[in-house]
Amino acid sequence: MSNMAQEHVDFHHLQHNKVQSASLKTLWITLSLTLFFTIVEVIGGIMSNSLALLSDSAHMISDVLALGLSMAAIYMARRASNSRYTFGYLRFEILASFLNGLALAIIAIGIFIEGVRRFITPQDINFQLMLIISSIGLVVNIVLTIVLSRSMKEEENLNIQSALWHFIGDLLSSIGVIVSAVLIYFTGMLWFDPLISMVIGCIIFIGGFRIIKESYLILMEAVPDKFDLEQIRRDLLEVEGVEDVHEMHLWAISSDHYSLTAHVFVRESIQPFCIILAINETLEKKYNITHSTIQTEHADIHPHGDYGRTFSQRSSRNT
Repeated sequence: MSNMAQEHVDFHHLQHNKVQSASLKTLWITLSLTLFFTIVEVIGGIMSNSLALLSDSAHMISDVLALGLSMAAIYMARRASNSRYTFGYLRFEILASFLNGLALAIIAIGIFIEGVRRFITPQDINFQLMLIISSIGLVVNIVLTIVLSRSMKEEENLNIQSALWHFIGDLLSSIGVIVSAVLIYFTGMLWFDPLISMVIGCIIFIGGFRIIKESYLILMEAVPDKFDLEQIRRDLLEVEGVEDVHEMHLWAISSDHYSLTAHVFVRESIQPFCIILAINETLEKKYNITHSTIQTEHADIHPHGDYGRTFSQRSSRNT
């Protein structure tokens, strides 16, 4: 009996999972390099007493946590769907991205507050150590940004995108710290350090906000930006036998897994199975939407209140 139940579950729930070998390999490489340099930068930031360097090291710590979340999301996405989680665990990718973006924003605010404090009370800095550590960081972040950018081209993944934003922020941070060290060396003005750190904080906040916004829209099941819902509706109305399209919903489960549902009033003279087949082919060929649920209806049997009656009256006048 249990075997039959298992077969029943497997039959009714298609495999909503996602194997991302390239993304996983990229994240392992990135995590290893990031963890190593984070330790170096934390020690260097404390020894040099540079806020710009410490803010960059704090950002690197968030990178380690973010990459850990991203890797957990990829492993979770491999798990098959079941009778409770009918879409599998794909949505965990978006939850991880949301937390990553939130971490970026919180860190940016903390950097900005500390920058203001150091503007008021400047502190001595070991600019030579600051310059050495930031130069090493620049090389590491260039390598990691290139690795993540290439991975984005292979597999679309919001977690990789959020990790990429982390390292773009790190790259700009490293450049900012180097500029700060050089300016302090030539001018002796210590306020360049908190100024650069505040600029870095603003850049980090912008990146975090973008990730929060994108993951929030997916969690709210908004229509993805790449789709025009009204254009899809017009294309479905072009399918032979479709008289009207309503109750249409389109949302993303994860960054590249889309679902669409719709109700359609159909012409009685055409087999509804043929209409559904044509609709599915249209969605797949024109929009790469492979997971759709179409309910065929007759306006007089499924009137949907005033909507169906109005449609029937309009159709009668046209004929």
